[in-house]
Amino acid sequence: MTKDDCYQLGHITKTHGVSGELVLYLDVDDAAEYADLESVLLEVKGQLVPYFIESIAIVKASRAIVAFEEIDTIEQAERLIGSGAFLPLDNLEPITDETRFYFHEIVGYQVVDAEAGELGTVRGVYAMNAQDLIAMDYQDKEVLIPINSDIVRTVDRVNQKLNVVLPDGLLAIYMEDDVKETPEIDGDADETNTDED
Repeated sequence: MTKDDCYQLGHITKTHGVSGELVLYLDVDDAAEYADLESVLLEVKGQLVPYFIESIAIVKASRAIVAFEEIDTIEQAERLIGSGAFLPLDNLEPITDETRFYFHEIVGYQVVDAEAGELGTVRGVYAMNAQDLIAMDYQDKEVLIPINSDIVRTVDRVNQKLNVVLPDGLLAIYMEDDVKETPEIDGDADETNTDED
């Protein structure tokens, strides 16, 4: 199974205790839905490897303490820190609500602004602590669009379009030249300016 067949559930952040338990950050809307998880695919050296779960306890909205079968020491656990945790796409229930979407499903969709029309293509989504962002390719630049209901209005799954209302000036910020202007110098560089009364 490859990443193309999966979605990222989260990642391992650190060890917990000395018996091989780990802290799993869950990048999901409702962590409680994964309280009965039996197995997960962890990315180890670029490969997805199945790990069976001995116990899982949701301790915060986005954190779980997980004990995996055959991971019994802190040394074994430390090797898994930083590993992405994945589940097969088949595990996801389809969303029919046009105002909601899974991050992975909109990659490749056309972004359509209510005023400007078709803009560019969704290249990916950055799941951030403060604000999730859609990365759009627009005129050979990456434009980041905040994900909230005021900006991202609906998703058209049939036509693979994401309907948005971008804030005024958002595109202009990314279209400004990256080249820093150098101040102009009047006269010769060797000339020194002296004031004589």
